[in-house]
Amino acid sequence: MSGVPDGVGVLGGGRMGAGIAHAFLLAGARVTVVERDDEQADAAAARIRESIRRSVDRGATQRSFATLDEALSLATDPAAFAECALVVEAVPEDRGLKIDALRRVAASVGPETVLASNTSSISIDDLAGGLPAPERFLGLHFFNPVPASLLVEVVMGAETAPSLEGVARGWVDAIGKTAVVVRDAPGFASSRLGVALGLEAIRMLEEGVASAADIDAALELGYRHPVGPLRTTDIVGLDVRLGIAEELHAKLGDRFEPPALLRRMVAEGRLGRKSGRGFYEWSDQ
Repeated sequence: MSGVPDGVGVLGGGRMGAGIAHAFLLAGARVTVVERDDEQADAAAARIRESIRRSVDRGATQRSFATLDEALSLATDPAAFAECALVVEAVPEDRGLKIDALRRVAASVGPETVLASNTSSISIDDLAGGLPAPERFLGLHFFNPVPASLLVEVVMGAETAPSLEGVARGWVDAIGKTAVVVRDAPGFASSRLGVALGLEAIRMLEEGVASAADIDAALELGYRHPVGPLRTTDIVGLDVRLGIAEELHAKLGDRFEPPALLRRMVAEGRLGRKSGRGFYEWSDQ
């Protein structure tokens, strides 16, 4: 297979799922998004349409809004994925939730459909355990915000067919992003490195080494990181970062133990941009 898949399914139309749908729509794919009920499906449709309209308005695509919108469909039943060549699971980062979601999708698609998880830290082999065809399953880890990001992490499980590496690279290339291929390992490559940096930045803030702004500036100006680790944590979501840290702590040991400050902020509902407040104030953005 080359170029975009014949049809792309996305399970979950939240921020990540909407971004994945946006990327494939702009590349010319027909995209079906499945949500759990009509209310969530309507919210996902509005989210995706706003995103593609912005892309049209700023000239990021030659396709018209009407053309892109016509290629998008919403549903509440995974049976809508029956004709898709690729289905990407993009539900929240919870092992049990993902396993259940993937099993429901697997029961609804054809024998040639490739299933992928957008997990940022959960083992692909763990998720593949209950699937009827683990050789057609892999990780496609997109980054937030998907429309602006340049990277997709392709995660090959122990049972993933080797031929899927080239197929996945082609799909990633077709949506204008770069693929890095990693084997299934705790945190893969990106989450493991990103969380290690983010947790150390949180410890530095906890210890009073410097302010959040100055810690971020040290990485942005000294190492040319486009966004510092604390602002990145706000964008990703402190709850998401805590979940990944707990997963890595269980698998890799104490160097990934979440700082008390991170746990406290999550407990207080200071989740970053999505709640309006994290290490920074986001209420005016």
